[in-house]
Amino acid sequence: MGVHNGKAAVVAETRNVVVAITGASGACLGVRVLQLLREQPGIRTHLVLSKAGILTLRHECDLTLADVRALADVTYRPGEIGAAIASGSFPVAAMLVAPCSIKTLSAIATGYTDDLVSRAADVCLKEGRPLLLMVRETPLHLGHLKSMVAVTEAGAIVAPPVPAFYPRPRTVGDLVDYTARRALARVGLWELAPEPWDGELTRADPADLLGR
Repeated sequence: MGVHNGKAAVVAETRNVVVAITGASGACLGVRVLQLLREQPGIRTHLVLSKAGILTLRHECDLTLADVRALADVTYRPGEIGAAIASGSFPVAAMLVAPCSIKTLSAIATGYTDDLVSRAADVCLKEGRPLLLMVRETPLHLGHLKSMVAVTEAGAIVAPPVPAFYPRPRTVGDLVDYTARRALARVGLWELAPEPWDGELTRADPADLLGR
């Protein structure tokens, strides 16, 4: 099951990381996560796109579907429920859904695993593995918020891709890169974390803080 891109066979030290791209706006987030992971030795990436994720990717990104699939070591079809990542016996270090649509969030919250994205996420929850959902929607109604509570109670990390401006980004690419790195750090891949905050504001002149 799955299409392999020719890397060496999995060894014990290899960490398997699942990346899912769903139909919410922000396909570039998943692409950047894949690009960062590809630069790291010892990480084997497993990519699954939902049907809506494929449509969004084609609309928002200059890359082709083949280009994006080439960034991963193994790719799966949306309905490939028999894939390795659909089984708890397959070791997965972390899974990121980037971006995560409300439909996918709702499926994970209720355990309605009708495609590989929701099934792989459900496996991470039942096995106690890091699962990060970059939920991309606004405004949020009560049903959305309840779904976020449900997945959080089940053990997932809800991490909406809110842009950070204190690093002084110059481009949209800078914003995407920082957000992707923060997500990767949150699931334990600290080697890909952005530069840490150096506490500059705490060194400000007290007179400035008092408005004098």
